[in-house]
Amino acid sequence: MEQRVRDLPFQERPQERLQKYGAASLSNAELLAVILRTGTAREGVLNLSAKLLNNFGGLNGVLEADLHELVKLDGIKAVKATQILAVAEIAKRYRNFRSGDEYCISSPQDAADLVMNEMRDLKKEILKVLILNTKNIVTGTIDASVGTLSSSIVHPRDIFRDAIRRSAASIILIHNHPSGDPTPSGDDINSTRRVKEAGKIIGIELLDHLIIGEGRYISLKEMGYF
Repeated sequence: MEQRVRDLPFQERPQERLQKYGAASLSNAELLAVILRTGTAREGVLNLSAKLLNNFGGLNGVLEADLHELVKLDGIKAVKATQILAVAEIAKRYRNFRSGDEYCISSPQDAADLVMNEMRDLKKEILKVLILNTKNIVTGTIDASVGTLSSSIVHPRDIFRDAIRRSAASIILIHNHPSGDPTPSGDDINSTRRVKEAGKIIGIELLDHLIIGEGRYISLKEMGYF
């Protein structure tokens, strides 16, 4: 027989336990139950949360799911799905850098740390552009291109359009290899050199191009490709 939150003693309910003992005292299912707040007419929120975890293979899978995947699960409608997506985005932003904080790039590792958690498990190639000011502080990020499983086609105008609009002093390109191997291809090297030359004409320096793999990265500048 399913146990619903209302059937628990008041002091044993997830919200009350969180208030008394802290969030760390709750299981993953209980934390999700606090976020979702309610279940359905047929299913309590604790059971719904456990079903979410089972369906997506754990908490990481839930937080990496998109809207379409979430609403496929019986009991998860658009409202509950957007609650989960909002929490996932907050977690992602917190891992990268806190809203309002200045993030200064002084090495390729700094740039990789900024996006590694977000990009390491992507199934398609995405090219990001980090926009930097004269002090190498990140003032914004742009998704310049979304490619296929094996390639990402991008033109310098797509990279520099927003960089010019945002008065960038310099930029850093970062893209991922879904294979997990960050070794640069010939196209990676040639397109980087083309962007570097375009930047010289425009007056926005390309500082580096990083390729993100499975938990590691390669800097094309450190490797001497430009």
